[in-house]
Amino acid sequence: MGEFLLKRLMLCVLILFFTTFIVYTIMYSLPTSYIETTARELATKPGSQKSAQEWLDELNAQYGFDKGVVGGYAIWLKSAVQGDFGDSWNWTLPVTQKFKDVIWYSFALASITLVLQVCIAVPLGVVAARKQYSATDYTVTVISLVGISLPVFFTAALLKLVFAVKLGWFDISGMQGRNYLMLSDFGKLLDLAHHFVLPALTLTLVSIGALMRHTRTNMLEVLNSDYIRTARAKGLPESRVINRHAFRNTMIPLITILGSSLPDLFSGALITETIFAIRGIGYTSFYSIVSGDIPFTMFFLAFIAILTLLGNLICDILYAIVDPRVRIH
Repeated sequence: MGEFLLKRLMLCVLILFFTTFIVYTIMYSLPTSYIETTARELATKPGSQKSAQEWLDELNAQYGFDKGVVGGYAIWLKSAVQGDFGDSWNWTLPVTQKFKDVIWYSFALASITLVLQVCIAVPLGVVAARKQYSATDYTVTVISLVGISLPVFFTAALLKLVFAVKLGWFDISGMQGRNYLMLSDFGKLLDLAHHFVLPALTLTLVSIGALMRHTRTNMLEVLNSDYIRTARAKGLPESRVINRHAFRNTMIPLITILGSSLPDLFSGALITETIFAIRGIGYTSFYSIVSGDIPFTMFFLAFIAILTLLGNLICDILYAIVDPRVRIH
């Protein structure tokens, strides 16, 4: 296991190197008006002691844009390895500090969504497979197809219309109610959770469809296997056949989906967080990209690349745990 992990980690580092280099090349190729606009804004801020040209020269030197793609990337990589990603142009804070301020909101939203997704989609997929061609199976199939077809912005707008505008149960957007400052610490936590209901429900609705379909398809394939028929012929209870024999093998393909959902939940929340004004990493990254905030955009894309590699690594480890036929050399 140790040798396997070492090889995979080295491969992840190599992939991350080329990924960040490609991202930096794209950032380097952006129109220079982004940096020029930032330099002019910094020069016009109160207390600024530098001209626009001086700011422009400093920004180009700071991020290596005056040394070509390779030289600039080497400067960025050296700083990134030391944990220094520069200062955000849009948020006027160190990139890592802004990241620490907003990541926990996205982490909470992603965790809630993942738990709801697994708790709803997996059992429904198993039930649909056990009752193939029944009313339950057709109902689950329709729900999953609807979930796959609905885009995030439409689902979010529909939920806001029904639960915020028509029923008035939730605020249209934001993370705090009108009386937030007057609440106790526990009341503030409940108020924050209340504002997370619609974003979490939106992400759950658009993500459960694919997981339900995969669970149903994989469970049907396993239930038609010879060893399942043998287990039933031995007189084992149906619950034991499903839960111990069939479901364990069904989990193998599901691990791939759940592992890949790690970066998807954070990057996919960009639209949802923006629509509901949840100030998480997705919301912050959206406005950073729109404003041409290259330092934060570079950090965010590198962060997503790390999450993708981490998700794949977790999948490989879980394969060996779930399926004893997998051997790690």
